[in-house]
Amino acid sequence: MNFTPNKILIIQTAFIGDAVLATSVAEELHTTFPNSKIFLLVKKGNENIFEHHPFLTIWTHDKTNKYSSLLTLLKKIRQEHFDVVINLHRYLSSHLLTILSGASFKAGFQSILKIFYTHTVPHFFKKGVHEIHRYHTLVEPLTKNNKIFLPKLYPSSQLPKNFLPTKKYVCMFPGSVWATKQLPPSKWIELIKKFPDTIDVYLCGAKSEKDLCEYIKIKSEKNNVHNIAGQHQLKEIVDIIHHSVRIYVNDSAPLHIASALHKPLSAFFCSTVTDFGFYPLSEDSQVIEVNGLECRPCGVHGYNQCPKHHFKCGLDINVNYVKIVE
Repeated sequence: MNFTPNKILIIQTAFIGDAVLATSVAEELHTTFPNSKIFLLVKKGNENIFEHHPFLTIWTHDKTNKYSSLLTLLKKIRQEHFDVVINLHRYLSSHLLTILSGASFKAGFQSILKIFYTHTVPHFFKKGVHEIHRYHTLVEPLTKNNKIFLPKLYPSSQLPKNFLPTKKYVCMFPGSVWATKQLPPSKWIELIKKFPDTIDVYLCGAKSEKDLCEYIKIKSEKNNVHNIAGQHQLKEIVDIIHHSVRIYVNDSAPLHIASALHKPLSAFFCSTVTDFGFYPLSEDSQVIEVNGLECRPCGVHGYNQCPKHHFKCGLDINVNYVKIVE
């Protein structure tokens, strides 16, 4: 399809990590069509992380008022007269927004509504295929590009005013939406004790993870450990990660934030596996996991507790293999 779109809408209203990965599509489209206006629709609450983005216009979908918000959004989309809509989300609401958008080019993952799309591709899991590769296949007919663009975030030039590190530091994110994706607290404590006192360790996360981080901090019995969970907005977490020397994280959103900032990172994969396509993309990255477990993976996302009641995929992880900053 050979045309230059005036306005492009990218839809990704899933979790924040998915929205971050959607920037890979934005980067590819912006490189191909530098004069096109590009909009990104994200779940309300996720917009903060894109505050300093130089070319994206961010729209939000308030899922707490799902149907009224959907109708308002659809009206807004149609009034904007988009030439292209790229739907990276696989739920009915996003499909409806796309196929009723009025755009001349509509791309999305295959569903029962695929006949209403211009271009669709299957969403599949395969070893070595990252989610951004799947995203790329949706825009390839437009860009005619064989290059896979990496996700990219744009931090501010300053750290938050209430964050004043005095030495080199690392960030650790012990939490996750799903319990079986979380490295057990005992493993975080064991890992922290490997760090010299010359390196500060900041335990990060949402307000709901404050108690978890405080427990890890207290049990680590080290003065260089700080709990900042729940103290900063998403955009500030981006700045804090950007200035760190390494990130330690579960298979969760901060992994993708660190990748989009090209930060060195170590990622723990407990119940999930890299074959799902959400592995780290930073040049200096490592994945720590337990191989050979018959029950792993137990699901695409994870569970509130181990289905086998032993959680070997987390408890058997060996933190001696983790890269330590000196």
